[in-house]
Amino acid sequence: MALEDRLRYTTENCSIARSLDILGEKWTLLILREAFYGLRRFDEFARILGCGRAVLTGRLHTLVDEAILERAPYQQPGSRSRFEYRLTDKGHEIFPVLMALLEWGDRWTADPAGPAVDITHRGCGQPVSLTMTCAADHGPLTVRDIEAKPGPGARPTA
Repeated sequence: MALEDRLRYTTENCSIARSLDILGEKWTLLILREAFYGLRRFDEFARILGCGRAVLTGRLHTLVDEAILERAPYQQPGSRSRFEYRLTDKGHEIFPVLMALLEWGDRWTADPAGPAVDITHRGCGQPVSLTMTCAADHGPLTVRDIEAKPGPGARPTA
């Protein structure tokens, strides 16, 4: 979009900004990373992440309030009832966002020894990667192949 066209619309109705209001904090994304790797319990998150318990509690509450995680009761034999955190369908749809961050990080910030984790297809064992395509299945696409145009929710500047 040309600058003069871009200046005709406000940024107040931006899906990226609204998403960042929910996800745009380091611990939130790391909690989600661990949830995708199979962690569910508060003490597991605390041990693996090493963040303060109050921070972890706050981030988990936000993820539950936003219906990205749901709380489910469980009880270890001889212990009191507790809750674990499970990804919802809405939460599962965040996985490509984390994969994009992982791929970018593996390319630009990985340890000299290589990536810390390999994501592979459970069915065949081959590496998984993200590919951007259009609705007509053209791709892979890059930023040079796309065009941003005002959508139905675009709001003109005053």
